[in-house]
Amino acid sequence: MSDSLPAAFWPILLGLLGAVFGSFIATLAIRWPAGRSVADGRSRCDACGTVLRARDLVPVLTFVFRRGRCATCGGRIDRSHVVIELCGLAIGVIAGWLAPGLAGVAGAGFGWLLLAAGAVDLAAFWLPDRLTGLLAVTGLAGGLAGLAPAPVARAWGGVAGFVSLWLVAAGYRRLRGRIGLGGGDPKLFGAIGLWLGWAALPGVLLGACLIGLMGVAIAAAGGRRIRATDRLPLGTLLAAAAFGGWMAQAVG
Repeated sequence: MSDSLPAAFWPILLGLLGAVFGSFIATLAIRWPAGRSVADGRSRCDACGTVLRARDLVPVLTFVFRRGRCATCGGRIDRSHVVIELCGLAIGVIAGWLAPGLAGVAGAGFGWLLLAAGAVDLAAFWLPDRLTGLLAVTGLAGGLAGLAPAPVARAWGGVAGFVSLWLVAAGYRRLRGRIGLGGGDPKLFGAIGLWLGWAALPGVLLGACLIGLMGVAIAAAGGRRIRATDRLPLGTLLAAAAFGGWMAQAVG
């Protein structure tokens, strides 16, 4: 069925789905770290508590037409909402464009799960086991369904990803006497390995480091004082680099 559909169908469909999923992910990143349920209750304005109507929940467009403010109280809507919605849209468009068909659907799903993990880590320096676990399970499922890379390469990627960062974390803790790497980062890197295979992991880690260095350089250029004890959301950096790794595989 997927072969009979025009190639242009996939980026449009996945882009629209990405905007919707991005809206959900933005809510997830705000509510989950605060211990609030994402599924229970209707969406409300964070400032005044007004229940939002369907027309207030259109991804991206509502923010643009309302100029980033609540229609009832005029309070500002957190810009992270529209940023994450745009990221979700972009992930869908890119995946559908680079890999029209089921491979693109899988790639978009991978990207949206990475977006969720990265958004939560950026907001709270926390990588929920349920998210990394879902990423790992879907990675294995993709290999068993016949998507590249092969299941063996994915399995080795899962082991290598987890063990490598776990050893780094354990070594740092032993040498410095304090925690330098969160417990969720090795799990996320392992889950990424289950999607991309072991051969992609060095490039993903290098990409995450470069993105982090660019972020620090931009912050310093903007006048922010950078300290050695400042924390970086490694999960967010790994997530961004991992989708770049998927794009490289899709093109190659």
